[in-house]
Amino acid sequence: MTLFIAIVAVALLMVLLFETNVIEPGSLAGRESVEFNVLSIVELATVFAIPLALRLFRFKKIKSQLVASPASKLRLWGIVRLLMLGLPLLACVLFYYLFFMKAAFGYLAIILLLSMLFVWPSMGKCESETTA
Repeated sequence: MTLFIAIVAVALLMVLLFETNVIEPGSLAGRESVEFNVLSIVELATVFAIPLALRLFRFKKIKSQLVASPASKLRLWGIVRLLMLGLPLLACVLFYYLFFMKAAFGYLAIILLLSMLFVWPSMGKCESETTA
C-alpha cells in the first residue's frame, strides 16, 4: 500500500511543481520526432503493462508461488505489479509537461491511474489471491 501511495504522491508532486512553474514545462516542445518516438514507446508500454499487471497473479508459476509461500511472494509480485503500472504513469506525467501538455500523455496517465485502482493491495484481495 505504501508503494501505491508513493507513486501517486510523486505524480502529484510533479504536477504541483510543473503547474506552479517551479520546473519550466515545455522543454521538449517542438521536437516532433522525439515526441513521436517517446509517445510510441509509452503507448506500447501502457498497452502491454495493463493486461499483464491485471492478470499477473493468474499465471500458473506465480499462482503456485503465492500459494506455497504467500507472505514473501505476495510482497514481491505485488511490488512488481504496482511498478508495472506506476512507472509508466510517472513517465506519462513527466512527458505530459515536457512536451508542453500533450494530451495523449495525459490520457495515458489517467488510464494507468485508473488501472492501478484494480490492483489496489487490500487485505481481502491478498487473501483471495494466495488461496488455491
